[in-house]
Amino acid sequence: MRQYAFIGLGAFGMSMLERISELTDQIIVIDHDPVLIDRVKDMVKTAYVADVLDEEALKRILPDAIDVAIIDLASNIEAALLATHRLKKLGVKEIVVKSESDERSEVLMLVGATRVVNADREAAARIVPLVLSSSLYNFTPIGGDLVMAEVHVSPKLAGKTLVEADMRKTYGVNVVAIRSGNSQNYGNPEREYRLKSDDFLLVAGKESDVFEFSGIEGNFSNSRKIPAISTIFKNVFRISKKNR
Repeated sequence: MRQYAFIGLGAFGMSMLERISELTDQIIVIDHDPVLIDRVKDMVKTAYVADVLDEEALKRILPDAIDVAIIDLASNIEAALLATHRLKKLGVKEIVVKSESDERSEVLMLVGATRVVNADREAAARIVPLVLSSSLYNFTPIGGDLVMAEVHVSPKLAGKTLVEADMRKTYGVNVVAIRSGNSQNYGNPEREYRLKSDDFLLVAGKESDVFEFSGIEGNFSNSRKIPAISTIFKNVFRISKKNR
């Protein structure tokens, strides 16, 4: 299960925390404000009142297994730059940072940020699905609770044929097309095609089945959560198409 660290709880960070905590409690929060820490302590695994600029404190608090760090230090760009740089040094692979301008975004990317976002609640809605799953890419609803998504082949499927994997029976998803990692073009799948670790699958199925197939862990029986995530992915897909 992926582990998350929140460094600072501005509006963007708080919005992401509220959404991610609905699906997992593997979250560590660090902020200097005891009021904010008290507010979120029951939503997360651990919460600390600490100076995020204290490098030794970060080393003591953060475990080696942190997968994603979300930094929101409001308009304090100096603090954001230092925190980003130090998290990069600690080996955090994915660092999402809230920024106030394009110029600041460029500098944050230079010091180690892997994603920089400029809006608050809207940005959180777009980014949350991408950090919840490392294998899920494009996603779009196709009617009712049916969706279509681009998903990276998981290690447990690599080496199997489509017949052996039987994804419709095992996962509730249908494979529409396949492309290899070095190609941008999808092709019709053959039943005896053997999946490779760098393949991408275009799959269709119920929203909850596609989420679980892509590795998002959580309780998808709560109907309040699912529509919110659907809206998130609609925004992601529209942005993806515009950038092509």
